[in-house]
Amino acid sequence: MTIAVTGATGSIGNKVLERLGGGSSVRLIGRNPERLAPLAEHFDSGFAVATYADGPAMTAALDGIRLLFLVSGHESATRREEHATVVDAAQAAGVEQIVYLSFLGAAPDCTFTFGRDHYYTEKRIRQSGLRFTFLQDSWYQSMIPRMVDDRGVIRGPAGDGRVSAVAPDDVADAATAVLTAGNGDHDGVTYRLTGPEAFTLTEAAEMITTVTGRSVSFENETLEEAYASRAHYGAPEFEVAGWVTSYAAIAAGELATVTRDVESLTGRPPRTFADYLSSAT
Repeated sequence: MTIAVTGATGSIGNKVLERLGGGSSVRLIGRNPERLAPLAEHFDSGFAVATYADGPAMTAALDGIRLLFLVSGHESATRREEHATVVDAAQAAGVEQIVYLSFLGAAPDCTFTFGRDHYYTEKRIRQSGLRFTFLQDSWYQSMIPRMVDDRGVIRGPAGDGRVSAVAPDDVADAATAVLTAGNGDHDGVTYRLTGPEAFTLTEAAEMITTVTGRSVSFENETLEEAYASRAHYGAPEFEVAGWVTSYAAIAAGELATVTRDVESLTGRPPRTFADYLSSAT
């Protein structure tokens, strides 16, 4: 069975490829042939160049594929439509199953605006009639240190809310377990991939300080302050809304869920945030 991996040069896609191993029947799909080519040398089915918005190119890229690992595309104002285009292409190409990398708490009215795209993508996949598995991951632990500014501050409207951030390696391990199962045990299942604990961003800052030795703190913002402090980036409105509401979703308690799904799929407990920090330093 040939597996297609989209977002093959991205963080999760690349980690999944490492775990699938060289010689596997895998086709890499992405936008940049220069980056795809050296990776594809290790796999039997090569690579194909296609964007999520290009239906004909994606249909051709998926020809002969039975199982598609669909990594969500970069945030954009048209991401919902782009994901629908990929699902349509999968149907047209004869794909049998989609494993979709979604987001924890995806819902039409979830606080995190980008999470709504994931809900509608899941809905479109359900409507397609294809077999599916959804992997809803929480915040990536790797994101949190990158939120520290030059003054050593994480700033956003998260309040005292908690987030069950998950290690990217755990997401890749769980995804690989589903992709290589070779049975229908995961059909129609939604897995919520989280870390073993939910913590506040104040606690996250304290952990970063302890592990790295750099003094880091968290400063809460109101929604108005958060939008104002990010205005100087000149980013599109939808993008700024995504940044701000990612914190607001924590304040709303929507990202505090802790599950054992990583352990049930991989056979071992998920990494703690302190574990991640120690391995990254």
